[in-house]
Amino acid sequence: MARILSVWCPNWPITTWRRRNPGCGRSADTGPLRVFDAPPPEGKDDRRTPSSPSGGGGCAASGGGKSDPPFALLATEAGTRRLAAVDETARALGLHPDQKAADALALVPTLVTFDHDPAADRAALEALSDWLVRFSPAVAVDGTDGLFLDITGTDHLWGGEGEMLVDLAARLARWGVPARAAIADTAGAAWALARYGDDLAIAPPGQQRAAIEALPVAALRLEDAAEAQLPRLGLHHVGQLFALPRAQLAKRFGLAATLRLDQALGLAAEALTFRRPANPWSDRIAFFEPISAPEDLARVAGDALALICQRLEAEGRGAKRFEVVFHRLDGKAYAVRAGLARIGRDARRLTKLIVPKLDKVDPGFGVEVVTVHAYAVEPLAAAQDRLDAETGTSLDETLAPLVDRLVNRLGENRVWRADPYESHVPERSVIRNAPLDPPAAVRWDPDRPRPVRLFRRPEAIVAIAAELPDYPPRLFTWRGRPHRVRRAEGPERIGQEWWRAGVGETDTGPGKIRDYYRVEDDAGGRFWIYRQGFYDGEEAPKWWIHGLFG
Repeated sequence: MARILSVWCPNWPITTWRRRNPGCGRSADTGPLRVFDAPPPEGKDDRRTPSSPSGGGGCAASGGGKSDPPFALLATEAGTRRLAAVDETARALGLHPDQKAADALALVPTLVTFDHDPAADRAALEALSDWLVRFSPAVAVDGTDGLFLDITGTDHLWGGEGEMLVDLAARLARWGVPARAAIADTAGAAWALARYGDDLAIAPPGQQRAAIEALPVAALRLEDAAEAQLPRLGLHHVGQLFALPRAQLAKRFGLAATLRLDQALGLAAEALTFRRPANPWSDRIAFFEPISAPEDLARVAGDALALICQRLEAEGRGAKRFEVVFHRLDGKAYAVRAGLARIGRDARRLTKLIVPKLDKVDPGFGVEVVTVHAYAVEPLAAAQDRLDAETGTSLDETLAPLVDRLVNRLGENRVWRADPYESHVPERSVIRNAPLDPPAAVRWDPDRPRPVRLFRRPEAIVAIAAELPDYPPRLFTWRGRPHRVRRAEGPERIGQEWWRAGVGETDTGPGKIRDYYRVEDDAGGRFWIYRQGFYDGEEAPKWWIHGLFG
């Protein structure tokens, strides 16, 4: 059974604004900026002039020891300035979101206001979700101020769900992020408990019905109309909806109301969109004391890879991509990746690929958690590590370590194998595949040989015209060097693929037809050249070289 942790950050716009502007609009500094801070939009200054009655510029902060001034963020809606968010002081004075700014300033002349930046709030929330992967690899953004974590099978790393909640809330509180959290079997029940239940509430498995029955109906995430109408009918608590006939409830308040109720109880599924695809192949190592020495980072990287490789071996599987993530004390994370040409699970071999990349990891004041992930997991049968020289080993087994080193040092896009593709156009007849991938089903056509080296772009040559229109040239000059043609084969006529989308009439005319020749010069060099156009056309034909044979 799944276990979902819901995190709610009340008044998220005010929290993120204060974190981006420490000491601005309040009496005390919220502390140094952390990983959740989002940069201001390009071309904008984050510290805008406050719209206070005094008209003073810069950042308004009250003196040390005094209470915080009332503070709000403004947004423009249909040409009207309204309050987008208010802090605790402003709320205590009767101000509320969506209130007109003019009315708010009339009620509270000392109100300090700044512009609201929803994009920065969203970026900060996504950064927070990325940081929370230390608690669960599956994290989903919930609206504009919340997050969902699928913690199924991960709570034991903290000693239980209660310890996990306490640790998460304590970390956020230290960084100036007020938050409430709860755990339940369903996202709906966890959402309800986080916002309307006791802080750090935990619904025992299978007990979400009893956990939410005393909560207000607003805890069901209903539509605004249904949420406002239910209390008028005397239905104030979720438990009162359990006794109502479903048909009448759906007819009166819509199918969305019954769906939300079923989702909270676990009777209907609810899809969560995780920022990263849920990956069951991950593991985690936490330390009592932070580490920062390079040799310690290398050692724990090997330990983490050994953990995930042991799991893969126990399940008879291997992977092609591995990722080791170093989580610092301040919340920043550094990911180091390694890829394999063929699926594998050799921890020592992977460690040799990861360790040279650790110089890019900045441990800061220390790394407290290391997580490891395996991707592209496939079945892998057990195999003998080495065979005698007399028995022999496959070419792939011999090349795999070399290919892995080249790929991880040069990049995946720089090491590849050319495979044939079904197209008569030379530029589209070759595709790039991983060096040790299974051979392509398509084979090269022996009746139409292609050069070993095909140029990315054909290069122009100067050719002395042939004796007859369909004959190859007798002499051509390429890169300033003349080549006298001794033997030739062709022509092979190739036209554009007129049936492809985006190919117009101007791309398929006589001027786009190519006549290819395989020619050999006096020195034994073999070239693939072609003539574009016809001799009897409006323009003289042009000659190009497209590749080399051997």
